[in-house]
Amino acid sequence: MKIIEGKISKSELGEMAKNIFGNLVKAVVDVEKGIMAVDAELHADLEALLLEQGSKQENLWGINLYPELEGDEFVEFDSMINIRPRQNNRSRGVESSEIQKKIVAVVDKLVIK
Repeated sequence: MKIIEGKISKSELGEMAKNIFGNLVKAVVDVEKGIMAVDAELHADLEALLLEQGSKQENLWGINLYPELEGDEFVEFDSMINIRPRQNNRSRGVESSEIQKKIVAVVDKLVIK
């Protein structure tokens, strides 16, 4: 597991993907701090790592990154940690387009394409 505060390349993500899932890297984005944690079998482990570093749970969203894909297919909004009825998110996806935009902005800032 690794917290990304600076930059990470798609090729580094590709190497991480090969180690666990083959074609994807699980990530959790802190939309408030503009950082993300990557490279674990479970989004919950990445979420716990960020919480230990002072992130607030309501700012953390689970995604999958597909290093070999481009555009909208690069980020997939799908994680069990996203199920949050108290935040009006009742599915594994990220239902708010505003939050989706924040997530993509953080990913775009951190990932060298």
